[in-house]
Amino acid sequence: MSEEQSAPEERRPVVYVYGLVPADVEVKEDATGIGSPPRPLKIVTHDDVAALVSEIDPNSPLGSSDDLRAHAAVLDATVTAAPVLPLRFGAVLTDTDAVVSELLEQYRDEFHDALEQLEGMVQFVVKGRYVEDAILREILSDDPEAGRLREAIRDQTEDVTRDERLALGELISRALTGKREQDTQRIVEAVEPVAAAVSAREPTDDEEAGSVAVLIPADRTDELEEAVAPLIDEWQGRIDVTVTGPLAAYDFVKTRAPGT
Repeated sequence: MSEEQSAPEERRPVVYVYGLVPADVEVKEDATGIGSPPRPLKIVTHDDVAALVSEIDPNSPLGSSDDLRAHAAVLDATVTAAPVLPLRFGAVLTDTDAVVSELLEQYRDEFHDALEQLEGMVQFVVKGRYVEDAILREILSDDPEAGRLREAIRDQTEDVTRDERLALGELISRALTGKREQDTQRIVEAVEPVAAAVSAREPTDDEEAGSVAVLIPADRTDELEEAVAPLIDEWQGRIDVTVTGPLAAYDFVKTRAPGT
């Protein structure tokens, strides 16, 4: 096969869409999006709504960890200045005309209403992670059968104690599920008084004690820290608590548009 035949077909750049914003939003001249090298971030407007976009090479693979971080960084940087309606990662259209005709025109009313609801709001995520040794001691102390099984396998080979190890693993898994439900509810109850909306997230691994998305007015974020502070003190050494934000309102987007 000749070099000319094996070379990838050159295609025009396509347009990657990050999210929707009010039409009066401006982007910084040096703002860039995903890709290597990253291309300038632009605004495509229709009526009073707009899309945050950048061109990408259609021949380049999409979906690396750097791409995911860049997608989130664009949205999270924007939310500090204006309401933003995030799209899921991977929303690509052929050109800016398609952005208008297939997205902004078709869903203008829904975008307008959703952006109005998000005006002045930001999202934070309050997440707890179990301290492994501490939560294991707690489970073994709470459940006599778990403690008995732990003693039965101590200093014994896996082959000899296979059944006991399986039984202990099941007990610990059930106990973690119950504790996670209780601890997630504790987080919800702590943040509800200062939040406009709260959404409990599904756990991503066994060490997660709870993950709760909080929608809150941007001028009340200090109150969120104050609401979480007692949990941090109470759970010290048992659960490590982090508060991440401000973020785009990923957990509170409710529109029919593709990719939202």
